[in-house]
Amino acid sequence: MMALLIRDLKLAFRAGGGFGLGLAFFLIVTVLVPFSVGPQSQLLSTIAPGVLWLGALLACLLSLDRLLALDWEDGSLDLLATAPLPLEGIVSIKALAHWITTGLPLVLAAPVLGVLLNLAPAGYLWVVISLALGTPALSVIGTFGAALTVGLKRGGLLLSLLVLPLYVPTLIFGAEVARRGAEAMDTTTPLLMLAGISAGVIALLPFASAAVLRVNLR
Repeated sequence: MMALLIRDLKLAFRAGGGFGLGLAFFLIVTVLVPFSVGPQSQLLSTIAPGVLWLGALLACLLSLDRLLALDWEDGSLDLLATAPLPLEGIVSIKALAHWITTGLPLVLAAPVLGVLLNLAPAGYLWVVISLALGTPALSVIGTFGAALTVGLKRGGLLLSLLVLPLYVPTLIFGAEVARRGAEAMDTTTPLLMLAGISAGVIALLPFASAAVLRVNLR
């Protein structure tokens, strides 16, 4: 499993779509928002948690279309399907590699980019906590979407259309945690909902992704 994880990390950096592309997109979104809504500090402070979460979500989408496509194109996916490691473990490793190369850098960069949006001082910690809890779910859901569209020509748009509705609950509760934290309100309920979504997704979707891959590989 460790060898597969290292291999996927190397592929992510060599093929593009790694942390650099996600961070660049995240930065662009954060920089453009003040230009679109104006320089009002109070307004920026109010919308900052939602903007940071939306930027992180869209950045996660950028590399999903290559998550399984590279292995499909060179035949590696067929070999992995016949390996001793269960297919559920393989898709879990791929989701973990996606989170390390995309989700984790976004979590670390969010406080820095929050400065550009005049994020309230109390919100920095909660933005990090909410993204750390929510981005693993984004990667696992994205892996499921990649399994559904693997082998399809120009499946990137279809992948986005399939995955975005599944991302909505995570976005809602993640942004709510960050917003309440920034306003010094109680975050218990949305935090528990966000953690529950991530735990449920991580526990169940690898089995669904593996089942879809088995169908596509027949």
